[in-house]
Amino acid sequence: MSNEFKRIVRVLGTDLDGSLKVPYALSKIKGVGIFFGYAISRALNINPDERIGFLSENQIQKIEDAISNPLSYGIPSWLLNRRRDLKTGKDLHLHGSDLVLTIKEDIEREKKIKSWRGVRHSLGLKVRGQRTKTTGRKHAAVGVLRRAIAQAQTQTEKKEKKE
Repeated sequence: MSNEFKRIVRVLGTDLDGSLKVPYALSKIKGVGIFFGYAISRALNINPDERIGFLSENQIQKIEDAISNPLSYGIPSWLLNRRRDLKTGKDLHLHGSDLVLTIKEDIEREKKIKSWRGVRHSLGLKVRGQRTKTTGRKHAAVGVLRRAIAQAQTQTEKKEKKE
């Protein structure tokens, strides 16, 4: 273990705050949560209460490899974020831009096959069964629009009466 403290630690293309504990710092990487961070620190025999800024370069390399290949370090498959991938059929754990691109591909595939979820995505509506009667309104309120139209009609009617 190195005694020097690094304020910023770069792991898998993400700058992490060196003052955070290992699992919490790893959770800043897209695709890695706190629970997965604890599993990695246990698999690599790193104290989860240790600050990530005090880890050596060798330990950081092991962390990167464990996030990329978690099954080879004994992390169970139920902790992975991409189980039974459609293309390969394998259990994968994606992180960073790979995760973002894969999610976009999944959404586009659902739109293409016109599944219920795909249609909801394409219409910009809620996808996971939430209520939509009163919530999730992204656009301008309908009542305001109706009021504006009604005012415009009354103004045109007043102008027509004067003529």
